[in-house]
Amino acid sequence: MAMTGTILAGGENRRIPLLKGYIEINGKRIIDRNIGVMKSLFEKVVISTNTPELYFYCGAPMIGDIAPQKGPLTGIFSVLTNVEDNAIFVAACDMPFLNERLIKYMVDKYNNSNSGANKQDAVIPVYEGNPQPLLGIYSKNILSVVEERLNKGLRKLKDMLTEISVLYIKEEEIKQIDPEGRSFLNINTIEDYERVISH
Repeated sequence: MAMTGTILAGGENRRIPLLKGYIEINGKRIIDRNIGVMKSLFEKVVISTNTPELYFYCGAPMIGDIAPQKGPLTGIFSVLTNVEDNAIFVAACDMPFLNERLIKYMVDKYNNSNSGANKQDAVIPVYEGNPQPLLGIYSKNILSVVEERLNKGLRKLKDMLTEISVLYIKEEEIKQIDPEGRSFLNINTIEDYERVISH
């Protein structure tokens, strides 16, 4: 099933005085590594951003928000509305350790779950007891739900999951591929950055 790889780079960077995608880990910008991972797995890769001038050099199509609310839910809505594929694989631009095997595993789960009668709207991993919606698969089936939530000013991605059909990937499955959960590390603060570079 065709799927578009999507990097969410629309964050407001309120808690860290750096452009998160530009942060270098092991000598490489996070966004550059993530685009490389996505391009190795998906034919089409896009960046969700409202500041395209920062990412022109990446050589990937960019999609800006089509709704006034900020946040990842708006980014996901905007990309789903604009791409041809029926589903997108989403990762945040500040996740430095995307795991190709885990992404492939999630895509296989999505494809298998949508081959029968019980179709899933999303595939979301669970780690440390919490859904991780910033590393997930979303289908166009959720567009009407998301639009309604945005119209009501409801921006929380996690809350939206309660209104759609989600296949959750259990923690024990994830740990077989990514034992330390490095896929879910993200950089929201200077402390996060220091923790990541010390790993």
